[in-house]
Amino acid sequence: MNSIYDLNLEDLENYLVSLGLKPFRAKQIMKWLYEKRVSTFEEMSDISKDLQKKLNEDFIIDSISIKDVQVSKDGTEKYLFEMADGSLVESVMMVFEYGYSACLSSQVGCNMGCTFCASGLLKKQRNLSAGEIVLQALMIQKRLDEIDKRLGNIVVMGTGEPFDNYDNVMKAMSIINSPYGMEIGARHISISTCGVIPGIERFAKENLQYNLAISLHASNDELRSSLMPVNKAYPLEELMKALKEYSATNNRRLTFEYLLLSGVNDSAQNAKEIKELLKGMNAYINLIPYNEVKEKDYKTSSEENALRFYDLLKKNGVSVTLRQKKGTDIDAACGQLRANNLK
Repeated sequence: MNSIYDLNLEDLENYLVSLGLKPFRAKQIMKWLYEKRVSTFEEMSDISKDLQKKLNEDFIIDSISIKDVQVSKDGTEKYLFEMADGSLVESVMMVFEYGYSACLSSQVGCNMGCTFCASGLLKKQRNLSAGEIVLQALMIQKRLDEIDKRLGNIVVMGTGEPFDNYDNVMKAMSIINSPYGMEIGARHISISTCGVIPGIERFAKENLQYNLAISLHASNDELRSSLMPVNKAYPLEELMKALKEYSATNNRRLTFEYLLLSGVNDSAQNAKEIKELLKGMNAYINLIPYNEVKEKDYKTSSEENALRFYDLLKKNGVSVTLRQKKGTDIDAACGQLRANNLK
């Protein structure tokens, strides 16, 4: 049985028409799901008992549950969600000056094999459905309802490669973005890819207003291939060409995510190579302190070295931000909580 959250407004309208009902009922149902955030069809008081019964026969509602939550002293919350089939998936809610942001997963496990990432400890088992992606955000919003706060930003940067699950990710974002869904603006939604060029090219053609972020993490091919096997299939020269074409088509600013790994990618030479790599691009680089994973040998750059690297990029004319470290006292690294739980 499918989750009701797999359906966008058009899907719901088509479903209702197939039952001989008026399509405007779809907006009523969406309002109950995403604005009033009900947990049963029986709570939808302005639709008929017969339709409530039919919805119960055809769909599951709230098909994921919270298995574990870790709360950091800085307000970061790490969620371990259990899907209807028992699969475990992580999400993170972070608190920033500008509001609340959720980092969502797109797959159960990951096949990208990044050597620094806890997600790669457990290989991909399957793609998440659109509804399973939406429900991560909705469950976090329900937690925020308790303190009368609203989720304002979404980034698909958790476990999995979003462009390896393209259709479901984009459908989920359309529901989250919809005025009849979670109503989070397109410019407050970011899709993060390891650099899967066919996905970038497809994304460019759709001319969507979501932000595109690229997990860079290295300044040259040799280093990036050692950290991220995907670079062997899509090396930097080809990746940058695809990204420049994306920017030209969409006139959108790119974000490059860059984990700071002590003694690996935080040298003055790396800063110079980044300058050359990003030359002429409408882009900025987001430096991210690394959340250490005990199964990996990498260490995060010290605060002093992180600031030095930031200053080097600035002096080289690179647009750069340095993210505040989050969740250091919990299993904040991507895939870490799930891996520890399965052990």
